[in-house]
Amino acid sequence: MRFGRGQFGMGIGAILIAGPTASGKSALAIHLAERLGGTVINADSMQVYRDLRIITARPTLAEEAAVPHRLFGHVDAAVNYSVARWQTDMAAMLETVRAEGRLPIITGGTGLYFKALTQGLSDIPPVPEEIRVAVRAEAEGRAPEDLHQILANVDPATARRLRPTDPQRIIRALEVFRATGQSLAQFQERRAGALLNGPFLAYFLEPDRDVLRARIDARFDTMVQSGAVNEIERLMERGLDPALPAMRAHSVPWIIRALRGEIAMEDAAEGGKADTRRYAKRQHTWFRHQAPEFQWVAPEAAAAQVLSQVNAAI
Repeated sequence: MRFGRGQFGMGIGAILIAGPTASGKSALAIHLAERLGGTVINADSMQVYRDLRIITARPTLAEEAAVPHRLFGHVDAAVNYSVARWQTDMAAMLETVRAEGRLPIITGGTGLYFKALTQGLSDIPPVPEEIRVAVRAEAEGRAPEDLHQILANVDPATARRLRPTDPQRIIRALEVFRATGQSLAQFQERRAGALLNGPFLAYFLEPDRDVLRARIDARFDTMVQSGAVNEIERLMERGLDPALPAMRAHSVPWIIRALRGEIAMEDAAEGGKADTRRYAKRQHTWFRHQAPEFQWVAPEAAAAQVLSQVNAAI
């Protein structure tokens, strides 16, 4: 089966594949792209970074050669890439892929990226660079819990929505408040600009929890064997701001601590695995409550279900 230029808008305009880390999203997306003449487009906030191919389990070079892949590894680790910038990149990519007569197959685990696709983003004004630099300088060296308390003093509504251990989002909220004098929560309640206005199919892969935990642990071990430590060592040598998203990717801070001799590499591995398991749990919770348009499906049944629904749609 292959989608031609005239078929978009008559059946489905895109397939969305979400799920927790290590649930088999990439393999399913590639299989569907081969069957349907699709292009795999990234919706994972860490797989955008070119410096992090191994530790983020980006598709391999062979997988990228099998079917077209887009928005993978196109951002330098020094860039504070955001969901708004991804939305802009995705809007242009959707036009390109559809002009090529291919079906967009959008896959990843970042809930806010999918929310930008299906529901739009808050209309948050850009933060001037001088304010962003000033806020980050003031935050440097402070514990996340202290930053959370500072936010609670000026913007309690947003503080209630954020975990005290999430400095990246806390700093972002402080930047917005400093720049606008308004709560980030207020902006988030005003949404616009959904990218998918036509029919689409959306799936969330739900592996058995014990199976998923085993996959996460096994994948971490495979990444280490494939050169993840060397990859992170090269990243560390760049001397980038530790608050940057790429520097906070799962397992990166743990392995950096091990490379600095602060902890044993075995402890870093256990810490990285535990963080990833907790993240997978949060992904389940987020999609359960924030993404009602997604059908939940077992990974082993997903391909047949998707192809059946595609056939019915066209």
